[in-house]
Amino acid sequence: MEHRKLGQSGLQIAPVVFGGNVFGWTIDERQSFDLLNHFTEAGCNAIDTADVYSRWAPGNVGGESEIIIGKWMKEKKNRHNIVLMTKVGSDMGDGKKGLRKAYIVKAAEDSLRRLQTDYIDLYQTHFDQESTPVSETLEAYDQLIKDGKVRVIGASNMSPERLQESLDTSRDHHLPIYQTLQPHYNLYARQGFEDAYEPIVMNNQLGVITYYSLESGFLTGKYRKHADIIKSPRGGKMDNYLNDRGFAILAALDDISKRYQSTPAAVALAWLIHRESVTAPIVSATSLLQLDSIVQAPSLKLEADAIAVLDIASAY
Repeated sequence: MEHRKLGQSGLQIAPVVFGGNVFGWTIDERQSFDLLNHFTEAGCNAIDTADVYSRWAPGNVGGESEIIIGKWMKEKKNRHNIVLMTKVGSDMGDGKKGLRKAYIVKAAEDSLRRLQTDYIDLYQTHFDQESTPVSETLEAYDQLIKDGKVRVIGASNMSPERLQESLDTSRDHHLPIYQTLQPHYNLYARQGFEDAYEPIVMNNQLGVITYYSLESGFLTGKYRKHADIIKSPRGGKMDNYLNDRGFAILAALDDISKRYQSTPAAVALAWLIHRESVTAPIVSATSLLQLDSIVQAPSLKLEADAIAVLDIASAY
């Protein structure tokens, strides 16, 4: 499988990333191990998680996903074959959140302990805290990189203005610079990224790893009518997509997936992979059947006319 460079860093990843938000939430440890084994056996090497995953599930406190990934890497003895991505900044409860320097340094130590590793390949700002100067956050990352605990940094939920300010501050003050952006972007949710962020990532040569790459499952074709929304824990938001544009996108995905003897999910991911600005979509799976569609996507070479069909159906 081809590998792509993450931004201007030395990290190389296959063009699809496993999203670890499901670990310890909708799948247990053994199921997580099975999916991770299948994912890496298919030639993929990048796993994305966060310290807060999956605090929202009943009985969880946060860190469950990192713990499962750490146990899996220890069992497989494969840490150096994995590009490990995690995040900081979400609310972990008891006032533990934000992007102040002292908090980031402590949160990184906690993530390293849960992951049973001594370094994080890509450490990402999960949610911005606009009351914290970008320079303080970057100084925290500078310390972690100098200490050998982090290799590369990235950003996620941050305004275009704060992202550009961070990039400028890094250059002006010789601080580590964000190499990646993790935006909400997919065939349905296009406008926010393409209008506000795509020019920044292209001008600054940032790698892009997209989240909600299948729009919480809508782009798999699983949800086509109101009765379908009870099919999964994420089904509650599907009413937002059951509209003329959503149906047009599903029809285009059906058409192209039949043409290529594939699945709507694989086609939706392949569309992302073919975007010049995108390095790799992040996508979760809770079954081997779902995962098969995911790992098919990098080898699905969409022709220009197929991409045009999808572009027109999803136009905004």
